Amino acid sequence: MAQLRRFLQVDVFTDQALKGNALAVVVDGEGLDEAQMAAFARWTNLSETTFLLPPTDAAADYRVRIFTPNGELPFAGHPTLGSAHAFLASGGDAKKPGELVQQCAIGLVRIKREGARLAFAAPPLKRGGPIEDAALRAQAARALRLAEAELLDLQWVDNGPGWMAVRLKDAAAVLALRPDFVAMKGLKLGVIGAHPAGAPEQFEVRAFVPDLGVPEDPVTGSLNAGLALWLQGSGLAPERYVAAQGTAMGRAGRVHVARVGADTWIGGDVTPLIHGQVRL
Repeated sequence: MAQLRRFLQVDVFTDQALKGNALAVVVDGEGLDEAQMAAFARWTNLSETTFLLPPTDAAADYRVRIFTPNGELPFAGHPTLGSAHAFLASGGDAKKPGELVQQCAIGLVRIKREGARLAFAAPPLKRGGPIEDAALRAQAARALRLAEAELLDLQWVDNGPGWMAVRLKDAAAVLALRPDFVAMKGLKLGVIGAHPAGAPEQFEVRAFVPDLGVPEDPVTGSLNAGLALWLQGSGLAPERYVAAQGTAMGRAGRVHVARVGADTWIGGDVTPLIHGQVRL
């Protein structure tokens, strides 16, 4: 039988309402089955909808399931920060002062508060390294309507969702893209290019995931986490930087990346918009 459950909708990776990536969070997810979760995610029609559940791992503060309109994800970044905000805003307590531990399908993810921001520790890549497959390289170029020579790098940066990353010559080239989503079928493609020296943001990022019902994602934490591990590990990015994402969609997403010791933290602001109940 349907019941009223606590519900939040938040804007992630922005301190300006309506300028980041929206996330729907059902705080009281216990008792819902997978079909109900998937149906609600299709109904919200946001890039992701999450459901908070009691953890099954004693080290975790809460468990989350993450759904797109077309299916479930093992991990995603903006749902991680938005779900952590919802957990705390709804009265959740961390077992360890100053740090939350989220349980999701890829395992445990650490989250910390940095002033007004939350940041998650980038999970290790499940698959990394250059993409050598000629057919994949050609498909990526066709999907972006570019010559293969314009793809400076094509890398796996897969931390669960299956991301491929393309590096272009600069941020302007990233913003000029007009992808072919039919040619992109089967790919989850992130694109990055550097802004000129002295700009407030060091990189421009775009994320294309048409197979998940999200042709372009406004701001993407999992992709930025994978990009950070690759770029910092290759000497292509400093230990601290800010990436802009969503510009081409009229958004103002900002992803704050910081490498501290062995960890790379992916941070952003969360702006609450809706707080109430949903009947599920």
